[in-house]
Amino acid sequence: MGVSPIWASDWLTVEIDGADKALKRNITAHLGALPSSEVQRRAFIFNADENIEAALHSLGYYKGKIDQQLESPETGPWTLRLSITPGAPTVIQWIDIQLTGEILDDKAVNDWLEQISLKPGDVLNHGEYEAIKSQLLTYALARGYFEGKYLTNQIVVNRDLDSAQISLHYDSGPRYRIGEVSFNGHDLVPGFLDRLIPFKPDSHYSTGKLGALNRELVDTGYFTNIKVLPQLDKMQDDRVPIRVEVTPRPSHSIELGLGADVGNSIDNNIEPRVRVTWRTPQINRYGHSQESSVEWSPDRPKFLTTYTIPMSHPLDDQLKIRVGLLRDKYGVTQVYDADKRDFRNTGELESVKKLVGVVRQKRLKNQWLFTYSLDAINEEYAQSDIDYNPDVLLLGTSLSKTTRGDKSLDPKSGFFQYYSLEHADPTLGSDLRLTRLQAKFKWIDTFFDKHRFVSRLDLGANLVKDDELPLVPPSLRYFAGGDQSIRGYSYHELGPYIDYTNSEGQLARVVVGGRYLLVGSLEYQYYLTPTWRVASFIDAGSAFDSQQFEPIVSVGGGIHWISPIGPIKLDLGVGLKETDTVDRSWRIHITMGAEL
Repeated sequence: MGVSPIWASDWLTVEIDGADKALKRNITAHLGALPSSEVQRRAFIFNADENIEAALHSLGYYKGKIDQQLESPETGPWTLRLSITPGAPTVIQWIDIQLTGEILDDKAVNDWLEQISLKPGDVLNHGEYEAIKSQLLTYALARGYFEGKYLTNQIVVNRDLDSAQISLHYDSGPRYRIGEVSFNGHDLVPGFLDRLIPFKPDSHYSTGKLGALNRELVDTGYFTNIKVLPQLDKMQDDRVPIRVEVTPRPSHSIELGLGADVGNSIDNNIEPRVRVTWRTPQINRYGHSQESSVEWSPDRPKFLTTYTIPMSHPLDDQLKIRVGLLRDKYGVTQVYDADKRDFRNTGELESVKKLVGVVRQKRLKNQWLFTYSLDAINEEYAQSDIDYNPDVLLLGTSLSKTTRGDKSLDPKSGFFQYYSLEHADPTLGSDLRLTRLQAKFKWIDTFFDKHRFVSRLDLGANLVKDDELPLVPPSLRYFAGGDQSIRGYSYHELGPYIDYTNSEGQLARVVVGGRYLLVGSLEYQYYLTPTWRVASFIDAGSAFDSQQFEPIVSVGGGIHWISPIGPIKLDLGVGLKETDTVDRSWRIHITMGAEL
């Protein structure tokens, strides 16, 4: 405890001696703003003792002494020196918190009571007492105890014994229930929004349940403004009616996205990308919606439209009809250069995919997402100078679940799991018999607030006869490489290859993808600040055929900014191995969005 100038103005400088940091902060707060005139200076000095005494009392010092010394030169600011002797602190002798009424059986309130850190033997702090008193009232109102009141709320201080006794006796009265929920401002069919109510009729009132209803309405995408209003002035028979006011979104919206892929093409040029997305959030009174996107890049134009029909629940049960025309590239094509005695890149395996599909997506009560689908696919591609145009009718089902430790865009912990099974058969109109199996996992955990670990595992298998392997469309094969696979390598450039003699008599090679996929990743992230972190990682695995697994490993690091729209990551990946088709590689990856 020493002399420290607190602050100074053109009129007054204040110094405090004898108080610790906490007490100095409290005294400063009670003294208030420094004077900006002669009249304010006189009032400041005149009230200083009273304000400091209040500051001492609020932290349990009832026997404190205050000594003032004032220097008042004719010119310049005056100086007020305050010497504080706090004296013995007042210690809490006992705390008596008594609850009566229906709140006694409220688990959330009882859990809160167990977390109260104030206990006998602590130094009295009026701020902590007021916080506990206020928190209990807040909990009670948030959970529907609208008739609750304090029977006793007091602190009895014995200055002779330097002790205090705290008494908080609260009678909650009855707990109100949620009454009728009415929706206003929409033109959906009657009863449609009622299916979004996430609680049972006449359930106990809580602001958490109203918040859950608000989130459900937000997730539909139908509305720009949502107000969930408890009508406390219309409470009757222990019921609180809820009025929901919504404002529909505009009928159509257009979203434009711009980007570029640098160094992924054969000649390492910059490949621009433009994406236009057209959304109609509500097409009719039954809540149908559509989303259509057109993506243009020089070699990868894509079009996909999805029409969504709500079924038994607007969010948890949906039928999606999708139509697409997508051109994409996979792997790499090469020819042998006799002069350099090595293969040189000439392009990539190109395909044009036509898709018509329908999928039913249901969220189960245990938060698993269950889907079953039927996709009709026609894909045109040339492999080893042979043109292919297989038709595939793919029946599929999947099961996935995402668990987050918190609801932020950068969760401290979480676990994602995904399983899928798809099958195509000649008896159903396909040109081949194919069974596809996939499993994906991602695990996140944070230790000691700053040390975050992210791990990922992707598994896949195509069960198909050897003679039908070329008929498996490239979009259904397995490739590795890219920011969500093995960093340091280009997107989908890793996988098994075949050698052949092309139409010009040259020895050629093409990466065709594999029957199987096994890729894993482990990443360590350290938070420099709450919004900045550094990362280091190792990725390993590959796409491969039977008995040909040779893992490819990359390492790297990066820096991440936790922005308001999610983490933005700048990572550098370096491949540790050359393959027959890819030199030892390095790439910079810029990604944005939540990891779960």
